[in-house]
Amino acid sequence: MELAIFAGVVALFGVLLAFAGIKTVPQGKEYTIERFGRYTHTLRPGLHFIVPFVDSIGAKMNMMEIVLDVPSQEVITKDNAMVKVDGVVFYQVLDAAKAAYEVSQLEIAILNLTMTNIRTVMGSMDLDELLSQRDRINAQLLHVVDEATQPWGIKVTRIEIRDIQPPRDLVDSMARQMKAERDRRALILEAEGARQSAILKAEGQKQAAILEAEGRREAAFRDAEAREREAEAEAAATRMVSDAIAGGNVQAINYFVAQQYLTTFKEFAHSPNQKVFFMPMEATGIISSLGGLAELAKDAFKGDGGNGPTIPPASKPPRKPAAAALPATDGTNAEQVAAIKAAQQQPSPWGDSSGT
Repeated sequence: MELAIFAGVVALFGVLLAFAGIKTVPQGKEYTIERFGRYTHTLRPGLHFIVPFVDSIGAKMNMMEIVLDVPSQEVITKDNAMVKVDGVVFYQVLDAAKAAYEVSQLEIAILNLTMTNIRTVMGSMDLDELLSQRDRINAQLLHVVDEATQPWGIKVTRIEIRDIQPPRDLVDSMARQMKAERDRRALILEAEGARQSAILKAEGQKQAAILEAEGRREAAFRDAEAREREAEAEAAATRMVSDAIAGGNVQAINYFVAQQYLTTFKEFAHSPNQKVFFMPMEATGIISSLGGLAELAKDAFKGDGGNGPTIPPASKPPRKPAAAALPATDGTNAEQVAAIKAAQQQPSPWGDSSGT
């Protein structure tokens, strides 16, 4: 009986030794080991054996990245504007022993350090810089806080300013300022658009005027050339008439004057508002001119003895001979009919009279 009690006590003692000497550290955690209250080493994730009742676990440190909320606080900017600011801090414990024994209440220390530096960094800026340069603020805070927490065995990976809330009246003023700025930009854009439109319209009118002037110049050149050709033709005609008059052909001047009369009356006849007109007093001149034309025609077509070209007489087709002379009859109808039939039966010099 006593032996059994002893064995039970030994077994219980062995279980206690095993429970006190075997330690399992989960992933993402590290345990510090103290021997009689003094730090000796750190247990990393896995199974470990320690000296029972001599070594003990001092601190269980979380080695994963931790997110810490920075509570909202009031900050006075460089231009005396009061704003409310909050943010978040991301940090990770790199050395469990330092994080456990170099600082007390690690999270509270990080929060206080971050809030103090937020007031320092943001208080050195104007409100406009505060609202527009948030990346610069985050970078400055990260540099300062990370450098200050290095002795604690932690690494501050990121600090983000989450929200900046100016006072209500300041927000209203900013809204009015923004609206005024938008209105100013809109007016500038409208003026710029009107200016561009006026420039383009003036350019179009300029091009149109240039093209119109070029068209008028081209038309004037062509009109002048046409008048020149017409004058040359008139001069040539006048020279020919003068040569003809000098050669003794006085009918040429009649032809020239008559042609001018006819041309003038042709223009009168084709005018839209002169359907009825009176003959001029010199109508006899026209008639005499027409007579001159007739004389010209006679001279032109009277043959080799005239001054004009000789037109050969038109060849006339041979006339169909009259019916053959009927033989003399005694004047009776029967004899006349017989004579006619005999004449019709004679061969015709023009061939078949039927036209075949």
